[in-house]
Amino acid sequence: RRTTHYLFIVVVAVNSTLLTINAGDYIFYTDWAWTSFVVFSISQSTMLVVGAIYYMLFTGVPGTATYYAVIMTIYTWVAKGAWFGLGYPYDFVLVPVWIPSAMLLDLSYWATRRNKHAAILIGGSLVGLSLPIFNMINLLLVRDPLEMAFKYPRPTLPPYMTPIEPQIGKFYNSPVALGSGAGAVLSVPIAALGAKLNTWTYRW
Repeated sequence: RRTTHYLFIVVVAVNSTLLTINAGDYIFYTDWAWTSFVVFSISQSTMLVVGAIYYMLFTGVPGTATYYAVIMTIYTWVAKGAWFGLGYPYDFVLVPVWIPSAMLLDLSYWATRRNKHAAILIGGSLVGLSLPIFNMINLLLVRDPLEMAFKYPRPTLPPYMTPIEPQIGKFYNSPVALGSGAGAVLSVPIAALGAKLNTWTYRW
């Protein structure tokens, strides 16, 4: 019974990671990082929450969401190394920041005495708001992505992702505003879905 329990934990961790990886593009390629930022923020914040909530409620241990984010980070560093091995510069792939947002989710679960509903509402909102902000700061630390894009074009780059100059507009046109708002709104119902999946698993 104990072996089955631990095996299931491993299966959940791996499959939840694959779920997040397949939710849009999980890597910031610097040749179109700004173009894909909003889509990335929405998909990754919601998938991080559904996987982490499901995994965390199954184990019942605060900290498992952070462990889950660490696994995804390791996967991404491996992919970064693969692109670097193909001859692209080190900055061509930027590893996203999942761990701080997952830590906030764990903190909300721990601070509310492992209350499932509080983890969904508070933790989901924190992830949706924080993940776009952390990743925008991460992207700002990279050297000029447009220079990188035209110097090292990817042969698989689709036409609609041709690098464009990022616009400096009003707040409603801000990638951080759009990503944070949509991520926060969607993370809560997605977290509830994760909790429901956890309930079905127990029944099964």
